[in-house]
Amino acid sequence: MVFTVRLCNQRLQIEKESEVVDIVHQVGVVAPVGDVYRAVATPEGVAGWWSIDTTGKDEVGAQMAVRFGADDGFDLEILELDPAGRVRWRVVGGPDEWIGTEVDWRFDQRGEYTIVDFAHAGWRESTELMRECSTKWAIFLMSLKELVETGRGRPAPDDVQIGDGH
Repeated sequence: MVFTVRLCNQRLQIEKESEVVDIVHQVGVVAPVGDVYRAVATPEGVAGWWSIDTTGKDEVGAQMAVRFGADDGFDLEILELDPAGRVRWRVVGGPDEWIGTEVDWRFDQRGEYTIVDFAHAGWRESTELMRECSTKWAIFLMSLKELVETGRGRPAPDDVQIGDGH
């Protein structure tokens, strides 16, 4: 992005680097950190709140595949697994706009609540897909909350639809 400014009949160009855009959400879950961690850190846990078609391993350096039908889904490289309060993934397969972004989960026990701080970071720009994904992440965070608190989430294909098949 380039801005042009005129000062005393002189032209000055200022280049502004593109800003990366992040999706951020926070939710409180009435459960211990360990329960929330397992729901995010393991393929079995993720299958309970994000998509029933989730496979992979829960090891740093391994990959997890999350599918939403035959032609839609994501491949996630596991970057960090810390039972004390953090899980991090890098998107290595899926829509171009997702490739290279990171999904960062932080958990903090506050009384009976585990506070989940969520970020899907590194989007190159705010696009229609990014905005739609922000809404869907909020829906899936509520599914995670339901899974941990009640034993039953709303993973795809039973998730809340926001339109256009998503």
